[in-house]
Amino acid sequence: MPDKVFAYITHGTDLLLFRHPDFPEAGIQVPAGSIEEGETPEVAVMREAFEETGLSGLKLISYLGETTYDMSAWNGDPAQRRHFFHLELSDHAQTTWLHDETDGGVSEPIVFEFFWARMPDDIPYLIAGHGQMLPSLQRG
Repeated sequence: MPDKVFAYITHGTDLLLFRHPDFPEAGIQVPAGSIEEGETPEVAVMREAFEETGLSGLKLISYLGETTYDMSAWNGDPAQRRHFFHLELSDHAQTTWLHDETDGGVSEPIVFEFFWARMPDDIPYLIAGHGQMLPSLQRG
């Protein structure tokens, strides 16, 4: 079962979300990715958060928990082990921005469009279980 990490990045009461301008069917997501060989989930979430957002100065606040999710509806693995983390951006935050996710240089860049949404009322539907641990974030 593949292990994935998910980053709930907050700035005050806002949560960082993104969409794929070139692939709208990919829905609205949070930064996430695979744990690489030899990485801990904590190291992986910080690497993925930086690769996907371009933000430096992120601080790991807490581990929110682990879930299992079936991605077969999206042509993915029938079971993923997911580790959710709360990260915080204390530096200045742009309202919106575009960033080329480079996958560590392994594949062609993919453009992500980032934006902030106020919790809890302005959080839209997050695709493919990306919102699974939002209740834990909002309680914390």
